[in-house]
Amino acid sequence: MRAAPTILHLDMDAFFAAAEQASKPSLRGKPVVVGGLGPRGVVATASYEARRFGVHSAMPMAQARRLAPNAAYLVPRFAFYRAISGQVMELLGRLSPLVEPLSLDEAFVDLEAGGVADDSESARAAGERLRRDILTTTGLTGSVGLAGSKMLAKIASEEAKPDGLVLIEPGTERELLGPRSVRIIPGIGPATGEHLRRAGITTVAEVVEAGEDELVRLLGRAHGGSLYRMALGHDDRPVVAERDAKSVSVEDTFDVDLHDRLRIRLEVERLAERCVARLRGSGHSGRTIVLKVRRYDFSTLTRSETLRGPTDDPVVVKEAAARLLDLVDTTGGVRLLGVGVSGLADYTQEDLFAQAEAEQARTEAERTEAERVAREPGETAVPEAAAATVPAAPATATETAERRWAAGHDVRHAVYGPGWVQGSGVGRVTVRFEEPGSAPGRVRTFPVDDPDLEPSDPLPLVPGGATGAVA
Repeated sequence: MRAAPTILHLDMDAFFAAAEQASKPSLRGKPVVVGGLGPRGVVATASYEARRFGVHSAMPMAQARRLAPNAAYLVPRFAFYRAISGQVMELLGRLSPLVEPLSLDEAFVDLEAGGVADDSESARAAGERLRRDILTTTGLTGSVGLAGSKMLAKIASEEAKPDGLVLIEPGTERELLGPRSVRIIPGIGPATGEHLRRAGITTVAEVVEAGEDELVRLLGRAHGGSLYRMALGHDDRPVVAERDAKSVSVEDTFDVDLHDRLRIRLEVERLAERCVARLRGSGHSGRTIVLKVRRYDFSTLTRSETLRGPTDDPVVVKEAAARLLDLVDTTGGVRLLGVGVSGLADYTQEDLFAQAEAEQARTEAERTEAERVAREPGETAVPEAAAATVPAAPATATETAERRWAAGHDVRHAVYGPGWVQGSGVGRVTVRFEEPGSAPGRVRTFPVDDPDLEPSDPLPLVPGGATGAVA
């Protein structure tokens, strides 16, 4: 616990939704919900306008649509969000060499290590300067918490939302925390909170009153002791600059449970290819292949296989995932599949014989796929889309084309220029033509196979554009 509030916690405000509003003038000031749009999709982020209707993150998308039927519902654009996050993290890096990213929109910063703050006044000045720089650079807002510990800095940023700054003076922790729910303490989830409630402990002050011995009796030595120290405001966790990835994984939830074993295997192979693409993109290889299967009854099984050396070969990963699938009973149906690689390294260690066998297997797989496509000329590959789900029934060419146009994603028309997809169905796609710095644009509808319409990369944000209003 520090004597000065030199640990900063930044949390961008409704980040995904705010980024969408900033890039789409017609959505500014209106309810926006970002997440998976399939029947089993969940909300990733809701704008503050949508939250007024009761929509919040992790809510089933179907429930969100009932609460806010007139909101804009968009599929995430993670490459776009990562680009903005990179700008924000660069600004944090100017404050200190000790920046601990927690996600795309959240991070801790050790201001003392950066030499920019050693007391409350200088810490507040650094926090306000950061908020101004973020707005100037990205047009988005973030909330800042400042305190003498990571736990309290995060609590302060929650208090600051939206678009504010809260500083907790060291020495005021007990007074601040006392009346709060025990759930405000890191590590206290619903189950532990309910266990404490049954023991008559609902506030942080009651945690302190119960004493460490009682908490150890209720929760065990490690958890009970940690809870007691946190309740006193004691948190000595340092800001860690490097948070090395321990694994890389991808997964898909399906609109309809998969029953066909061949279809399940094909999905596993597709996920393995995506996983390897992400693995290579991070500059890693890995030794342990992990398969995750969630069955029709919500039971989740994981199986893993450790290779002789690290790999980033898609054939090797696909074959290992297929072997793991053979160990899983999928009778009754599968609702989610995932493939991951752990035991990461920054090199590969394949032997020449394994590489030769992999190349042969790859050639055979390509030949088999070519033969399949020749037999089924009407079917095309389903493109990868973040948070999208894949229907169980074989898709028609029109349905596949429609899935190319994910709601919210960027497009460009040969005549009308840049725009974004408002929706698609029954062979048509509706596009609103506007860009970050423009006025709200016109809406037009095209056939899904219109040769003048094509997917596009996101346009950069115009700083300050998110604050505009829509008449």
